[in-house]
Amino acid sequence: MSEIRAISDESLAQAVEIVRDGGLIVIPTDTVYGVACDPRNIEAIRKVFAAKQRPKYKSLQVLLPSIESLEKLHLDLPVPLNRLSAMFMPGAFSPIAVAGDNCTLATVRTDPATGKATQGVRIPNSAAALRVLRTTGPLAATSANRSGDESAQTVDEAVQAFGDAVDLYLDGGATPGHVASTVVAADPHGRDGIAILREGVIREPVIRKALTLNGGALGV
Repeated sequence: MSEIRAISDESLAQAVEIVRDGGLIVIPTDTVYGVACDPRNIEAIRKVFAAKQRPKYKSLQVLLPSIESLEKLHLDLPVPLNRLSAMFMPGAFSPIAVAGDNCTLATVRTDPATGKATQGVRIPNSAAALRVLRTTGPLAATSANRSGDESAQTVDEAVQAFGDAVDLYLDGGATPGHVASTVVAADPHGRDGIAILREGVIREPVIRKALTLNGGALGV
């Protein structure tokens, strides 16, 4: 049976055990609730896809407690995403990082156009989410809803979506809204050197404007 618990030292210790053992947890973020697991455990990742009924071609993000986690995971943000990240992280900004040869994340995907191994990442601008992530470490995550349904804004909505498929629901209160983060990839052939793969909380004009601050395009 799954449990719903407020975020506390005790529930976080329980979350660590669940993640370590390949289970699923639901956590609040600064956008919506997310269902999460160990990003190095392929069986746990399969559980996320099954619970969400998510198409296999769609990837999972990795939520990070800090920008320093990128280096520890052997991930790198290419130009101009490194500069954009300095402006929008933590927050509802999800850049696509490039994975190094030593990266052990099971969530990494290979870009068919470039052949590079890539991974979407995010640092939530949420005290509750960061408290969880500092305890569990980075988590593979996606919005807490069945594919095609509206993302959960409360823990009760997440429970309605997943029931006992999730081991622990961490209740951090209502999140700001149903809109997810903005996903951006580096693209040397795209406008301004980027491709916006999903427009979310941070609108495209805001991203584009940021690229021309300080007198020129970022990364030039």
